[in-house]
Amino acid sequence: MRDATCGGITTVLNEFAMSSEVEIRLFESSLPVRDEVRGVCEIIGIAPLYLANEGKLVTVVPEEKAEDVLLAMKSHPAGRDAAIVGGVIVSPPGILLLRTSFGSVRIVDMLVGEQLPRIC
Repeated sequence: MRDATCGGITTVLNEFAMSSEVEIRLFESSLPVRDEVRGVCEIIGIAPLYLANEGKLVTVVPEEKAEDVLLAMKSHPAGRDAAIVGGVIVSPPGILLLRTSFGSVRIVDMLVGEQLPRIC
């Protein structure tokens, strides 16, 4: 489990993938990005995956426990928007991929430099 405040979900999942030597695949259509956040990101040209997510939890659990963990998280008011956003694949190791809404798959690298001024 990790807090996604610094570097957003991309940083957290890239670090998980590298340290665990697995591929993590995100599904863009499953990411709970609010419409107003998506809109602002489009207007100013930044990717929501790299945004600091104050108070958001990223957790990796065994696939057979994922639904149980999701239900438990959603049972709390702070977890009402919880979602399963991807999966872990054994190979290739140390990589984060995103299946886009268009059906393509792309590498999601660690952020180089700073997208926005740091808040943490």
